[in-house]
This record gives sequence, structure tokens and C-alpha cells, in this order.
Amino acid sequence: MGPLRLLSLAVLLAAGPARAQAEGAPERASPPPPESRSTPPASGPTAAASAAPAPPAAPAEAPLPRDRGDGADVALPPVDVPLPVEAGDALPAHASPSTRDPSAAVTTVDVASKKGEAKDAAALLASVPGAVLSDAGGAGQRKSLSLRGAAGNAVLVLLDGVPLSGPGAAMDLSRLPTAALERIEVLRGAASARYGPGAMGGVVNLVSRAPGGTRAFGDFTQGSFLTTLATVGGATRLLGGDGLLLLHGLHSRGDFSFQYDERPALDGNPLTTATRENNQALQGGGLARYRASLGATTVDVLFEGTAERRGLAGTVQNPTPGAQQSTLRGTLSARSFTAFESGGSLSVLGYGRLDDGTFTGAAFGAGRYHQLESSAGAEAVFSRLFFSRHGLTALVTGGGDWLSEPSGANPSQGRFGAMLADEVLFFDGALGLNASVRVDVAGAFTVFSPKAGAVVQLPKGFEVKANVGQASRPPGFQERYVLQGTLMPNPALRPERALSADVTAGWHHEKAAVAVTGFGALYEDLITYEYYPPALAKPFNVMAARVAGVEVEGRYAPAPWLDTSVAYTFLSTQNLRDDPRYYLKALPYRPAHRLHARVAGGVALLRAHAEVLFQSRQYVNRTETLALSPRTFVNVGVSSTPWKRPEVTVAFEVKNLFDTQSQDLDGYPLPPRAAFFTLALAWEGVTQ
Repeated sequence: MGPLRLLSLAVLLAAGPARAQAEGAPERASPPPPESRSTPPASGPTAAASAAPAPPAAPAEAPLPRDRGDGADVALPPVDVPLPVEAGDALPAHASPSTRDPSAAVTTVDVASKKGEAKDAAALLASVPGAVLSDAGGAGQRKSLSLRGAAGNAVLVLLDGVPLSGPGAAMDLSRLPTAALERIEVLRGAASARYGPGAMGGVVNLVSRAPGGTRAFGDFTQGSFLTTLATVGGATRLLGGDGLLLLHGLHSRGDFSFQYDERPALDGNPLTTATRENNQALQGGGLARYRASLGATTVDVLFEGTAERRGLAGTVQNPTPGAQQSTLRGTLSARSFTAFESGGSLSVLGYGRLDDGTFTGAAFGAGRYHQLESSAGAEAVFSRLFFSRHGLTALVTGGGDWLSEPSGANPSQGRFGAMLADEVLFFDGALGLNASVRVDVAGAFTVFSPKAGAVVQLPKGFEVKANVGQASRPPGFQERYVLQGTLMPNPALRPERALSADVTAGWHHEKAAVAVTGFGALYEDLITYEYYPPALAKPFNVMAARVAGVEVEGRYAPAPWLDTSVAYTFLSTQNLRDDPRYYLKALPYRPAHRLHARVAGGVALLRAHAEVLFQSRQYVNRTETLALSPRTFVNVGVSSTPWKRPEVTVAFEVKNLFDTQSQDLDGYPLPPRAAFFTLALAWEGVTQ
């Protein structure tokens, strides 16, 4: 659903509150829980086939079916949707990628369809084309995401539209359990013109479980390497609104066995078996959410926090047995959404974040290294619809970052941003054109990010989307000053800029969907992390780089009991720095080929799934002298839901079925074959 459809519905709600109340809009404002939701038809002339159900703050409206051009409405069954379709049971949050950037390539991962599987947020993102995960190895260890060749520090990660880290910070996705999420929306490609400098490579919007109704749920997982995960939560009516509380915990000893080559410079060496040490992790956290309507305004308050302690094992060649990290972090946000009777809408967001970290071990100097990072910000977005086909959006945002650290320098930085976006529909919505320009100021740096896009709706379910623009990013506060586990800061970084373009051709049917995207970008002063001996990584500017590739994603669900999907990415990167050591060499940590395929089938009493993840060789330095070997992981699992009230699901999953021995990052071994057993319970009260 694009901004124009959002504005149209806001005007209708403002103009006719009595009609909305008669139709039961307050009940629809709290959507049913993910366990019982299906995926309604797509809607909106510029929806770009993107899912955006269950917003944190917006009022609701009935679904708007979308005509494919052959007289039939598209209605996907309740399964995982690699090519997302908009829910339509509620207005999308303004920060949702399908709303803020309607011509962008967006993939939605349905978390409910993975119920009973032992996956964190990072593992779910493996099915997204254009995505490459960096994994320090093991449950609870650091995991970050790269999109379309941009570094992980150039991907903006949001929770219900609220930044979980500042621009330039590679968000650790291991900290959020899937039980806290309803879906994950991934915008691929440069999005700085709509989201700000942290979105050079794309945006990941983690959508939490929505409050509403009376329900309780819990999950318990036990698996290899003494790994235990547990989640318990519930939702109910509270103080005239809806409240939700979720608590989660994780413990893993992480002492798996792996094989490695003691002398990689010599050919024909026998592999040595070792045990991964100092790889343990202990986490505990929670999520609380409250939503209420106050007249024409809906208010949504969210708190998310984690306390953790984990070992930092280091690489195979340079282990760090004494390195430890302890972190206490939390984010508090409040958002309001108001639809005015005169037309238009206003969304206001305020948030604050604290991250208290302590590091010990030789890699961080003598004794202990303690830092306290804090951040606060606010955002206001006003949208107005003119003549039913012309929508304007204005955004203003600001905030600051502060750091307290041992040297006493204690750097700080202010942030300011402003955006103006315009969208116009032609030919009854068959053609949508949008453009935006954004300016961002961070400390001493000022950058501009213009962008233009188009969406063409064709008969028989075909669609074409295109984008072109410039994405700019000043070096982030975190990557300049903040120690992020094994990632060191570099205060000498310069701003990076990218000229980018992409074109997507898609086809959507009630049982199948496919999309092919071609993209390219030319980077100037690209910021990328590189190995920094003995066991850390540090960001540096690459003078210039070229990135191009193709993404293919498809889904086929011929029956309610069978669902298949595939995602493939080809990525070509070249370092254009005028240095013979690096010129035309591939950028580190960018595999040329990546494939994810999944098949799931069965009924509630017995359901099975299998997935394959292939990743080609990737270099770990700019001279192409060190590389990680290609790898293929196979995961399989079965689940059963023998009872519905309360709902009881038992599941068994085997990861890395064929015991593939592999490494990631600069030599972090990945776990061998592992097995996990999960018990999930869910109870839902009777709706009056």
C-alpha cells in the first residue's frame, strides 16, 4: 500500500467516523494474532506487491481487493510469502518499506509460517535475495546483514519503525528471538532518500507481535551444544487499550567440534579436529507494547531490551580464550498517528536508546574496557492527499548520540534530517511516479540524497518497478567512535556516496509469484570492514567501487498443504581504487552466488520442511589472496499441532544435515550438524 492509498483511507476515516464505528473499526484496529492470521488480498495502485500488515499505530480499514486484470482477485494462502502481498486488514505504519518507498524491491518474511523452527531473526533473513549474513558462529553470537554489496554498517535495522542502532552500526540480529516478531520487511537497495543515511544498502523493519485480544503463548527449545531458548508472553486489554508483554532467554555453551587446516599456505595438509572454546552465550530480555486510541489519534508505546554476556572466541588462527563481552541495552519509543478531518495525517515518533558495554581480554587492552553509548531522536511526518491522486509527504527528524569511554574524550554528535516526497498516479493508478529529496546533517558532515521511482501495473498480474538516485551517508557515530564487540572504530572515516539504479519485473498469481531485479551502484569512498589483526575488524574507505547484480525470487503454492520458494542472487563487485594491488579485485565478504530454496508441506497434524542454502567462495581481503570456501547447508524438520485449544505444537529440526565444515568472517568456524526440539503453546481467549 503506497502513501496515496494510506492518505485516501486516512481521509475517509476522518470524514466518516460514524460509519467506521458502525462497521466495527475499533475491533479491526487490533488484528488477530499471527497464529490465526491469513494473508488477505493486495491493495493500492502503488502497493508494489509489498506486505505491511498490523501497524503499531494506525487505525484500520477493510481490505481492498486488487484486480489482476483478468477479473479475479489475488488472495494468497496463509503461507510464507517471499514476494510479499499487502495485508489490507490495517493501514501500514508510515515507516513500513512498502509505504515509505512504494517503488522499491521489498521482501516480507512471515514469521508465523516458521513456527516451531529453531531460528533467530538472522536465520529468517537467509531467504531474502540480495542478503548476505556474517556469523561469528553459534547461538547468541554476533550476526549482521549485508544487502546488495553494501556493508552491514550501511543497513538500517528498525523495530516497528524505530531505529535499533544509529547510522553506521551493524545491528546484531542475534539479540531478537523470532517469538517476538510477526514478520520481517526487507527493502533492498539504496533508501537514503526516504530513510536517511543509515539505509545505503537497504532497510530491515522487524515488526513485533501486535497487542490485541486476550492470549498467552510460550516456546521452549532444547538443542545441541547445551543450547536452550525460552519465550513466554501474553496480551490483554489494559487501561482502555491493548497491552503485550514478552520475556525471552537464551543459553548456549557453544563448545562444538570443528575441523581446520593448521597450515593453510601448504597444500595437502590433513585436517585437524578442535573444540570451539570461549563461545558461550547467555541472554535475557523482553518486549512490552501498549496501544490505545484517543479520539482521532492512536498512540503506540514500545520498549525492547536485552542483557547478555558472551565469550568472544576469535578466529581459528588467532583464538582469544579470555575475551568476554557484557552488554545491557534498551530502546524506548512512543509514536502517535492522527488523521485530520480536513484531510492529511501526522505521525510523530520519539525514542531513546542506551547501550552499556564492557569488554575484557587481551584484544581490548589491559584490564577492562567499559563504554556507555546513548542516543535519542524524534521524527514528524505529515502527509496530504490532493485531488485523489497526488500525495505530498514532508519529514523532519533530529537527535543526538553520546559516548562515555575510558579515554575521557567522550565524543558526541548531533543529527538532523529533512525530506520532501511527492507521488502522483496516472491512468486510474496504473502508473505511479514518485520522487523525493533528503538532506542529512551529522556532526560536521552534510549530505544530500535525491531519488525517483515508478510503478507500472500491467494486466494479468504483471508489474514493473524502477528506481534511480543518489544515496549519501556520513560516517556513523558508532563506526567512528564506538567499539562494537569485535568491530573497532575509525574516527578518520569520510562520507560515502552511491549512484544506484534498479529495475524489477514481477508477476503475481493466487498460487505463484516471481520477480527478477537487475541492480547496479557506483560507490565513492565506500565504507567497508576489513580484517584488523589479531582478531578484530576495522572500517576503511575504499576510494571507489562498482556493484551490480541480479536477484530472482519466486514462490509456488499449488495447494494449501504445499509451499515452495526460491531466492537466487548474483553479485559482481569491483574495487576501482587506483592501486595495482586492489584494482578490479572483488570486494571482501561479497560472494558472487547465493541460493536459498525451501519446500514445506503437510497438514497441522504432520508438517515437514527442507531448505538448502548455498553460498559461493568469498574473499576476505582486497588483494584476493585469502578466501572462504563455498558451502552448502541443508536443514530439515518436522512439526505437529495435535491440539488447537490450547494450540500445542511440537517440532524437531536438524541443521546442517550433512555436517558441512565451514567458516565465516575472517575465520570463525560455523557449527556442525545440530538438532533442536521445540515445544510451543498458544492460548487465545474467546472474542466477544
